[in-house]
Amino acid sequence: MTAVVVDTGPDQGAIWHFGDPVKEQRALAEGKGWADLSHRSVITIKGKDRLTWLHDLTTQHLTNLASGQWTQALILDPQGHIEHQFDLVDDGTQVWMHTEREKAADLVTYLKRMQFMLDVDVNDVSDDYAVLKVPGRTNIFGGPYEIVERIHLPVKMEELNGKAMQVGMWAIEAERVAQGRARLLFETDYKSIPNELMMLEKSVHLKKGCYRGQETVAKIHNLGAPPRRLTLLHLDGTEVVLPSAKAVVMHEGKEVGFIGTAARHHELGPIALAVIKRNVPMDATLTAENIPANQVEIK
Repeated sequence: MTAVVVDTGPDQGAIWHFGDPVKEQRALAEGKGWADLSHRSVITIKGKDRLTWLHDLTTQHLTNLASGQWTQALILDPQGHIEHQFDLVDDGTQVWMHTEREKAADLVTYLKRMQFMLDVDVNDVSDDYAVLKVPGRTNIFGGPYEIVERIHLPVKMEELNGKAMQVGMWAIEAERVAQGRARLLFETDYKSIPNELMMLEKSVHLKKGCYRGQETVAKIHNLGAPPRRLTLLHLDGTEVVLPSAKAVVMHEGKEVGFIGTAARHHELGPIALAVIKRNVPMDATLTAENIPANQVEIK
């Protein structure tokens, strides 16, 4: 296999594809693909107060999180804007989480600042541990995942290659776009709120206690609608190129949003996730970098 490496962006250094992205996407869709996500950062939280503490800080209900059950959570600013997104699991002794590499230092700093007198111990263990997407049909959080010691990665990879196909980020991201799953640093900007990114009842639990930014989430959920919405775009397949990340989305000569992630999907063709103004009609034809696009509602 000839591996092509991602050379820029949050996934820099990861494998983009191994020469046949269509075959990789099919394997992933069938639950027979695995991926090395060791470019992402891994953080641990030890201590008896870890779950109740995280429950209070995040958008997710974590007090009764079962051992071995993966979930996803956000940390919001006081106005409800998304600051952090991470996947986590508790193994009965400590919490393991993985997040975007460039956001890890800020996340650790924030968590350490919020420790107070509680029995919690936060550490970035990315030098010693890595995350893998293991075989199995992809769930709503992008898993199944497994955390592995880096010294054991070669053995684990050999084991996985014996029963599944290794896939690159092309396949991972194309599937994510097709499923309508927003990702931090891609479908977010400085004013993103969970309500507009289809995160309610996924990364955000609507029946839990207070957390920073909850007032905004609850108010918009109960009394109104977010100013923007996440949409799936089917791009004009006659174009050779895809619109770039953060490319402006236009409608009738006016700027209405931006492209988050564009991808070539093995069945859907060229697609993209975009964040656009809520009042843009669903049947409107949009353009991004002069590429026409039709919308599909994300459910």
